[in-house]
Amino acid sequence: MTLLLLARVVRTCAACPSQWNAWTVDGQYLYLRYRSGIGTVDAYDSADYESWTRIPAGGVARFDTGDRSDGDMDLAEFCQHAGLQLAESCMVVGEG
Repeated sequence: MTLLLLARVVRTCAACPSQWNAWTVDGQYLYLRYRSGIGTVDAYDSADYESWTRIPAGGVARFDTGDRSDGDMDLAEFCQHAGLQLAESCMVVGEG
């Protein structure tokens, strides 16, 4: 799997599910979500979810921890499972 390099990440939910808006160094928007033990990464043209024409299902990456009662994960662990990497100068907002 090729690692995607993230330039900017914004945590959009402080509770369950864990989710973030992210942009790659090339400007591609990604929606990251971890809920019920399943992590998904999907690419869209923008962060405006009302413009999305398909539901988030892990089109870029998907992983399953097997723990259906879990919905909380920090960004570093999510990236490790999903094959994502933070760029050296990545701006991260809202992550504890």
